[in-house]
Amino acid sequence: MGILYEDSVVITSGEKQGDPHVITVNCPDKTGLGCDLCRIILLFGLSISRGADFSTDGKWCYIVLWVVGKPTTRWPLLKKRLLEVCPSHFSTSGIRFYQQEKEIQKPPDVFLLKFWYVTEVLCELELTIRRVKVSTAPDGKMMDLFFITDTRELLHTRKRQEETMHRLKMILADVLMSCEIELAGPEFTACSQRSPYLPSSISEELFSLELQNGPSNRHLPSNSVVVSMDNAISRSHTVIQLLCLDHKGLMYDIMRTLKDYNIQVSYGRFHLNSKGKCDIELFTMQSDGCKIVDPNKQNALCSRLRMELTRPLRAAVVSRGPDTELLVANPVELSGRGRPLVFHDITLALKQLNMSIFSVEIGRHMIHGREWEVYRILLDEGDIVWVQQNKIEEGVRNILMGW
Repeated sequence: MGILYEDSVVITSGEKQGDPHVITVNCPDKTGLGCDLCRIILLFGLSISRGADFSTDGKWCYIVLWVVGKPTTRWPLLKKRLLEVCPSHFSTSGIRFYQQEKEIQKPPDVFLLKFWYVTEVLCELELTIRRVKVSTAPDGKMMDLFFITDTRELLHTRKRQEETMHRLKMILADVLMSCEIELAGPEFTACSQRSPYLPSSISEELFSLELQNGPSNRHLPSNSVVVSMDNAISRSHTVIQLLCLDHKGLMYDIMRTLKDYNIQVSYGRFHLNSKGKCDIELFTMQSDGCKIVDPNKQNALCSRLRMELTRPLRAAVVSRGPDTELLVANPVELSGRGRPLVFHDITLALKQLNMSIFSVEIGRHMIHGREWEVYRILLDEGDIVWVQQNKIEEGVRNILMGW
C-alpha cells in the first residue's frame, strides 16, 4: 500500500489545549492486535476519551483511537512501542492468529533492584515488578528489594543499569542512600517454584461472589453491563454489542478477552457519551473465518465478557489475626502478559490514604482454571486505626478502575 513502516502509527495532537490526541494505526492485521495496542495505551497511563474505530479487510487493518494523555506522556516512545507490536508489512499473506505465533522462549532474566526507599518510578522505566520485599531497620530506615524484569530486555547492560539508577537518584534526591542492581539468585527461583495454587482462604476472599453465583460487585451491579450476540445483522460476521460503564482499561479488557478466545474483530465502533456510558459494536469472526454459531461458545464468551466488564479486577481487605492484608488480583492473558500498572495504582491509592506498606508478595496462581496475578500487601498496623477497611478497599478499587 506504499506506507512506510514508521508511518504505520501516527499520533496527532488536538487542535486546541484539552482536545484528545488521535492515534492512527494502519498496518497488516493479526488476531490480538487490538489487545496488544490497548495494553500499551494502558501502560502509558492514557485513557480513551471520545471513542475508537476498528476496521479490517482480513489482511490490513485501520484503527483510530482518541486518547487523553498527561503533560508527562512520552509520545515518541509510545509510538515506538506501538510500532513494535504492529506486524511487518511483508506479513500480508493472511491473518495470523496469535496462538500460532507462540514460541518457546527463554523466560526473561529477573534482576534484584535494591535501594533505600519506596518509589513509583519503575513503571516509567518500563520495568515490570515480579516481587517486592520490604524491611525496616531498628533506626526506622527502610530497604526495599524489587525483583524486576525489563520490558526492553536490556537490564543486563551497564548502560541500562546506569540509566535506571540515574532516574531513581534524580527523583529520590537526598533520601536515596544506596542503589544496586544485580541478577537475582536462586532465592527468586525457589520462590517462583512454589505451588501455583493460591490458599483456599485467600481465593475465597477474592472470589466468594462467583462461588455464590451472586451479583458480581456491590459497587457495580451486574445489570449495568449488557452483552448480546447477533448472527442475523451480518452475512459473514457475528455482531457483539456491549453497553456498560466506562472504566480504566475498558477496551483492553474487551480485546484481551476476545484474544483469549481467538476471536478476530473485523470492524468495531466504540462510543463514550457524556454520562460515562459506553456503546460498543464489534463485527467478529472465529479463527476459521466463520461466525460464532456454537451455542456453548456463545454463552461462554458472553458470560466471560460480562464478568470482565463488571469486575475486571478483584480487591479485598481482610484481617489475618492482628494483621491487615490487602488482596488484589487480575487475570493473566493466555499469552502470559499481566495487566499493566496494577502495582503502581495500588501504591498510588495507599499513598492518597496515607497508608504504609509493610510487605508485598506478587505471584501468579491458578484459580478456577485460570491464571491470575495476585498482590498480597501487608499494611502497616500503625495506619489501620485511622482508616476503615472498607475505605481502603474502596480507595484502591477506585484508582484501579479510574473512577
